[in-house]
Amino acid sequence: MELFLGLVILAALLALAYAAINFYSVKKLEEGTERMTEIAKAIRLGANTFINYEYKVVAIIGAIIAVVLAVVISWQGACSFVLGAVMSATAGYVGMKIATYANVRVTNKARTTKKLGDTLKVAFKGGSVMGLCVSGFALLGIFLVYLIFGYGLGQISDVANDIPNTNLIGLNAPFSMTISSYALGCSIIAMFNRVGGGIYTKAADMGADLVGKTEAHIPEDDPRNPATIADNVGDNVGDVAGLGADLLESYVGAIMSAAILACEIFKTTPAADRGELTGELLEKLLMYPISFAACGLIACIIGIASILLKRKLSEDPHRELNMATWISAGVTAVFGLGLTYFIFKDSHLSSFKAGWISPWLAAILGVIAGIVIGIIAEYYTSYDYKPTKILANASVEGPALTITQGLALGMKSCMAPVIVLGIAIVGSYQLGGMYGISCASIGMLSFVAATVSVDTYGPISDNAGGIAEMSYLEEGVRNITDKLDSVGNTTAAIGKGFAIGSAALATLSMMNSYLCSYSEGDAVDLNLLKPLTLAGALVGAALPFLFSGMLIEAVAKAARKMVVEVRRQFKEIKGLLEGEVLPDYKTCIAISSQGAIKEMRVPAIMAILFPVISGFLFGADFVGGILLGATISAIMLAIFTGNAGGAWDNGKKYIETGAIEGHGKGTPAHDAAVVGDTVGDPLKDTVGPSLDILIKIMSTISLVAVTVFYRYNLFDFIMSLFDK
Repeated sequence: MELFLGLVILAALLALAYAAINFYSVKKLEEGTERMTEIAKAIRLGANTFINYEYKVVAIIGAIIAVVLAVVISWQGACSFVLGAVMSATAGYVGMKIATYANVRVTNKARTTKKLGDTLKVAFKGGSVMGLCVSGFALLGIFLVYLIFGYGLGQISDVANDIPNTNLIGLNAPFSMTISSYALGCSIIAMFNRVGGGIYTKAADMGADLVGKTEAHIPEDDPRNPATIADNVGDNVGDVAGLGADLLESYVGAIMSAAILACEIFKTTPAADRGELTGELLEKLLMYPISFAACGLIACIIGIASILLKRKLSEDPHRELNMATWISAGVTAVFGLGLTYFIFKDSHLSSFKAGWISPWLAAILGVIAGIVIGIIAEYYTSYDYKPTKILANASVEGPALTITQGLALGMKSCMAPVIVLGIAIVGSYQLGGMYGISCASIGMLSFVAATVSVDTYGPISDNAGGIAEMSYLEEGVRNITDKLDSVGNTTAAIGKGFAIGSAALATLSMMNSYLCSYSEGDAVDLNLLKPLTLAGALVGAALPFLFSGMLIEAVAKAARKMVVEVRRQFKEIKGLLEGEVLPDYKTCIAISSQGAIKEMRVPAIMAILFPVISGFLFGADFVGGILLGATISAIMLAIFTGNAGGAWDNGKKYIETGAIEGHGKGTPAHDAAVVGDTVGDPLKDTVGPSLDILIKIMSTISLVAVTVFYRYNLFDFIMSLFDK
């Protein structure tokens, strides 16, 4: 097994080294004119200030959680939690830093070369730093957890030999709890980054659009608009740092769900009934998911390099970005096959219906499902296809029909990806049982470095367009950045499809681990006919709606303050609309920062505490119902909000290209499309991305805490009084 652990650290170090090379090669490029440099510095300063303050708030909450874990679970779990939080926070911070350096350099490349292919390469190189850091830091942390706690302190051996690890309150805290705590650390950072960054970026974006575009009728990112700098800062803290932490958490959750499940099944199966499930096979089942992820990361390095090392990229950004993803996925499949043969060729497990190749087939099913879900997302959100074109044409009739058509599009878009997800779940289960479902989740995110690289290129391009507009560069520069940004909206929708799909698979696996951790004997089913479980499912199904409503309300509150401030400046600062003086950007940045920090706390903390409090009140079955209900409704909501929001955004851009004759920028149809885009902003960039984190953080923290609230809860105590 040392060989496979070596493969993991090799992949992590290669990825981080390549990320460092790309970081400094981007930073060496010229920033452009003095005006461009000033704007880039303002964006960089705003992003740094916000994320530093956000991390201080998260550090306080994280420290409290770490202390509770040390007392209630184990000191090993507390250390793993801190490690997961540090890795996730670092990946998000590095990704945000490169985005604030790359944006202006993308603008300058468009200005000096006038070539879309050359500009694309700079944007993608910047995005690749985020992608490589997400996988690199995630695997580095997992390697340390396995090395220190799994092998160094013998926790893997203890599980294999049925040796309990008793904590301070007398409960068993095995290796599965340690790796669950690592996943929880990643989830905490992801939740705050996504929620805080999402509120920040959409408050600024909505404020800038509602007043600047629809009232003052000035272009997007016009330097006269006081909210433009805050809007561009938001792209970095929300769509880059938030995205990175989000997909790192998804990646870790997918990997850890398989390892946790293996531990829990082995631990809860009596020694006499284990049969072929030996300690040696357990170690293979634990090592396979992280080794497969390592193979995927090496494949992504090849896929990313294949694009960046090309002398000249084409003028079709979609094709080039898809090529990086396809190469990464294909090489992952080849490497994964060799790995699976090497690990399982001599192993026999009854749940592996196709023999040693079963885990690989399940993983490939996940890869295929992820790609198909991405294609479906592209169909519903790209203006190259019919749904978004219909939506754009609805804007000619006014904002009401724009909203109505967008809602219909988002709702209709839920069915196809859910069918694909259902096929993947059933197929992977038939191939490898619950472990097969975990492998499908790993397969879906095994080439996450490539998908995050493609995703991050989007907000970098968006920022580049803003800098071009604020620097008064010629229209051709903005045309290049707008084309890249439009493709970025579609790739973001694809990335969100991957995230929610893998979240569903990982959560299902976590739920099975949750049931195993407290069920006695072979009873690992969740009986929905039990009133307590059904009540939990109903409450759980409502929870994503409550969570989403809180996030939308938070964005609306901050956006309302932004609108008031932008209107005030337009009214009170003489010569502002005439372009004679510059606006007060700092006040708008402060409004977004304060609004995000203030509003992010309640929904984020609620996601953490809700399953724990419910468990101590009503017990494990009630929480099991909550997890099931929340997962089902969150999947639908996430797909709906992501696709509807992406379509509204690209519908607006379709009109801006002049594709609808007589209805370009500044027309009533464009105003209606801007309203649709504004409605979609908090849906696609705040609500949708946060929902997959919600279900994973709830399942992870429930798994960590179930051994306590299964034994100690108010409902069982009251029932015991009646029994007497």
